[in-house]
Amino acid sequence: MPKTGFLIASKFGAGERLDVFLSRQIQAFTRSQFQHFIDKERVWVNGTFKKPSYKLRVGDRVEADVNVPPPEEIQAENIPLNILYADPHIIVIDKAAGMIVHPGAGARRGTLANALLFHFPEIRNIGAAERPGIVHRLDKETSGVMVAARSQQAYFELKNQFKNREVKKVYLGLAWGKMPGPDGTMDWPIGRHVKHGQRMSIKTRSPRVAETRYKVLRELKDSSLLEIHPLTGRTHQIRVHLSAAGHPLVGDGRYGNRKSKARYPRLFLHAHRLGFRHPETGVWVEFCSPLPEDLSSLLKSVP
Repeated sequence: MPKTGFLIASKFGAGERLDVFLSRQIQAFTRSQFQHFIDKERVWVNGTFKKPSYKLRVGDRVEADVNVPPPEEIQAENIPLNILYADPHIIVIDKAAGMIVHPGAGARRGTLANALLFHFPEIRNIGAAERPGIVHRLDKETSGVMVAARSQQAYFELKNQFKNREVKKVYLGLAWGKMPGPDGTMDWPIGRHVKHGQRMSIKTRSPRVAETRYKVLRELKDSSLLEIHPLTGRTHQIRVHLSAAGHPLVGDGRYGNRKSKARYPRLFLHAHRLGFRHPETGVWVEFCSPLPEDLSSLLKSVP
């Protein structure tokens, strides 16, 4: 059986647990399954066997003797979508909270990708097989504007715009407490947490540049409604930065107060506006999604 190998670099795996790293890189198996493979001596680090908790170092060579199945073909599903705009090149969607963007370990159905394939079957061969047409993502809990590609040209052009930080992204978020000023910038580098590899954190051995700007729109008694501009696109960036600043988002059980999650089950984060150059015409376009009804109601109930 051929082995799957990885070379650990400063920004690729260094500081992560062995089992966490493998479960992220080979998503056909869960972390617990990799722990089993490691116990059965089917994983090597520099030719020797290590424990699942082994912290990877720069220069380590990781090899896994596991039979990785070919990716399943994504099934089209008749799931309603709120389509804000569509032309032969792009599709702009107002994603609902609770919808996963593309299939992954443990979630093969019910994603935005499944729905897009039903409404726009021609995107099946656009971009990566596991995420047809998808050029960026929102967290499952986050609602709001997203763009998908309907042609190969649009896919590569939009990917480049996101990579080069040319896309304008504006979020609305409700954070606990009063911010230190009417506007500000949070620029702590972000990476995998030193102990909890499934979470992102400013406490990391593999920091990556991250910058988030905010403006206070309204101050409530115990919270602040913010307009948020993430200039980079790190995983969970807004949530991590606000939590690190001492102002986690309302409803954020992962990076905020878990006890308040029961009272405020909806993460208060909404992708409000998205602007980019149209991949065919080059003309700057912007799309907007108003605050959804559930967040408007939540805003009235939070002190």
